[in-house]
Amino acid sequence: MSSAERRFAGNPRWMDRFWAVVKYELLWNIRKKKFLGMLIVAFALSTVILALPVILSSFANYSIGQNPDFVVGGGGIGGLMFFLFALVTVMNTISGEFESGTIVPLLTKPVSRTMVFLGKLFAAFLTLLATYTVLYVYMAIGGTIVYGPQNNLHLLPINLFGSILSTFVWVSIVLAIGSLSKSSMIVAIGAVAIFLVLFIGAPIVSMFSEQAWVLTYVPGNGASGYIKGLGSQTPYTPPGMAVSTGTDNIASNLINYILYPSANVTFFNISTLPRTSPEWIELSTEPLSIFLLRSLMVATTYIAVFTFIAWYALKRAQVLE
Repeated sequence: MSSAERRFAGNPRWMDRFWAVVKYELLWNIRKKKFLGMLIVAFALSTVILALPVILSSFANYSIGQNPDFVVGGGGIGGLMFFLFALVTVMNTISGEFESGTIVPLLTKPVSRTMVFLGKLFAAFLTLLATYTVLYVYMAIGGTIVYGPQNNLHLLPINLFGSILSTFVWVSIVLAIGSLSKSSMIVAIGAVAIFLVLFIGAPIVSMFSEQAWVLTYVPGNGASGYIKGLGSQTPYTPPGMAVSTGTDNIASNLINYILYPSANVTFFNISTLPRTSPEWIELSTEPLSIFLLRSLMVATTYIAVFTFIAWYALKRAQVLE
């Protein structure tokens, strides 16, 4: 009898039963090599992000300038990685139980479906916490080697919190699709389709439409704005440092607010006329604090709504023995 099964025996306390579910899910992830796969993907992508500028500089015969804000700026960890981690972590967390039939013996234990759901959700959190912790340490070391000494490394826990929160938006969406469909194939196809539509469509809407505010309320990168007086301007971008409203940018927005609490964010629209250079037209300006608060509220709302949908679908699902 396994340790998890021994914990289920008799009349264990609520916390014992909860941790048994968490251990069951973590061990299942280890057997399926989920955690190992996530670490391999994370290290591979991070190594590419760190090594690519070095390789290109050697071919183009130029030196890499110092970038003391590389790590605290996210180190290249963004929306695509958040989505991939969410998909790998929970794609078959619920649907896989129904497909393999393991949901039947699991529910014969003295645990409710709510406890099963919460245990799986907490196991996903622990998996992501471990993955991002290792990843940010790796990026801090690699960023220091490639770009020189890094500033504000004490803010890395803020980056960690923001990255997990952004990832959990996608986790909740993937879980909801899995609970409703009970098919890992539908989960993968549906989640990838949603991500690609938002990933490709958001930049186009943000730059060329006066309705870009809609992107503030959808998952992903959101609408782009700029903090004037920071960063640099090119002929093809508005003045200032680029920031985005979306749920994928909570970590960077938190860091920006800590560093520049009184900053304002200005939104632009690009106007192009035949035979003329692109013209950036100011649409609106708002405090960075409002900008950040809205992102946090949107992310929290998505997590709450889709997590509830996933839980309710599991609660009401018919289990055929």
